[in-house]
Formats: sequence, C-alpha cells, structure tokens
Amino acid sequence: MAFSDPEACALVLQVILQKPVYKVMVQPEKSILYSKEFRSVRLDVYARDSMEAEYDLEMQNEDQGNLPLRSRFYQAEMDAAALKPGEDFKRLRPSYVIFICAFDPFGEGYYRYTFENRCLETGKPLGDGTRKIFLNTRGTRSEGVPKELIHFLQYLENSTDEFVQSTQDETVAKLHKRVTWLKEDRRWEAKYMTFEEMLQRKMDDGLRQGIQKGIAKGITEGIALTKRVLRLNAQGMSAAEISAQCGISQAEVADILNMNE
Repeated sequence: MAFSDPEACALVLQVILQKPVYKVMVQPEKSILYSKEFRSVRLDVYARDSMEAEYDLEMQNEDQGNLPLRSRFYQAEMDAAALKPGEDFKRLRPSYVIFICAFDPFGEGYYRYTFENRCLETGKPLGDGTRKIFLNTRGTRSEGVPKELIHFLQYLENSTDEFVQSTQDETVAKLHKRVTWLKEDRRWEAKYMTFEEMLQRKMDDGLRQGIQKGIAKGITEGIALTKRVLRLNAQGMSAAEISAQCGISQAEVADILNMNE
C-alpha cells in the first residue's frame, strides 16, 4: 500500500537504483491481459517516471522457486504493452523488474542481485534497456551495496521508530515519515481495511474449498475402500485377511460388511 503512494514509490526507486527518479506515476495491481487464450499478469506496483522508464515492484514473502521465469514473463508483458501497433521499437524505454524478497532468492547471501543481458563471448551488455533486480531483506554480504539500500532492506524487516533512529539514515527517515502519515490518513486506512477484508475473504474461500475438496476426496476413498472390502469378502477372505490387505482394523471391516448386508 505504501509503494502505491507516488512519493514513497519514488523514494524507494531512488534507493534501489541509486539515481534520481522524478514525477512517478503509480498504478498498483496493474493487470495486463491480451486474450483469454493467454495467461494474464498482475503487477504488484507498476510505475513510470518523467523519462518514461517503467518499473515493476514486486513484494515476495515466500520462495516458490520461479522468480527467474516470472521476471522474464513480467518484463515481456510490460514491453508488449508499451508499444502501439506500428510504433518503432526505438520507443521502448528502459524497464526494470524488481523483486523485494523476504528470503535469499539465490542463496549467496547478497543484499542485491542484478541481472542484464550480456554477450557470453565479449561480456558486453546487449543494451536492450532491461534489468532485473532481486533484493534480499535478510542479506549478509554488503560488498558493492550502498548503506542506504541495506538500511532500507533492514527497515522492511523492522519498520519501528527505534530502528529508524538507530540508522540515522535520512532517506529511510523520509520513507518512515511517509509510511506513518499514510497509516494515519483516513483514506488510506479505509483502503487498508478493505485490503485486509479482501485477504480474509480469500482465506475463507480457500478454507471452504479445501474442506469441500477434503470431503469429496474422503467420500471417493471411502467408496473405493468399501468396494474393495466387499470384493475380498465375496472371494472368501476372512476379516483378518481383509484387514491386512486394506490396512484397516477387523472392527472396521465388520462395520463395512454390516452396513452393506
């Protein structure tokens, strides 16, 4: 929610990229859908600055093992949406896909992993204007990473007044002030409450679907077990033999046979 605020988003991008970012236009939960026949994408936070550079900011709490491929797909979708039919490819502006992870996505301990397309033979960059950045809030290796970015990532893990004061970081202090203001703003409070309610509904729906699937699976398995017990009984097997074959107690075998007499 905080990154949906243009001022906060601009601050975050400046910290991550270590360059000025001006006049940011932000669109949270931006959906890109070309056809029902193809998979759509919903970007957590899509932003465009005054130079028309594009940014996708994604918050990732769990490692699902698919970030490299997701970053490829997201960047491709952003590029496809950037040009109108007939427009020259030169109109494509720089684009960044940024994953902020609450885990180490590549297991090397770095706070930041930056990828761009390069020639394997010469090492020269392709120059296509794309970059993928994976940030690790629990990094341990600070080589080549500015203190400002480390403080920002640590702030995501510990966004308290005490931590902000201990860093003495002006940018983190600005961001914290902005986040605090947003939390207290009634319009944002209403949005936040709506977001919480939406999450709760999704959890409730998931729970109901899980229960329904569990009941359906239990019924299916129960019918299959009953048929198996009856078949073995018809073949002349004793209750002890059926029990061993089906992995249930002799009492359960008796119950199934009694219910189907």
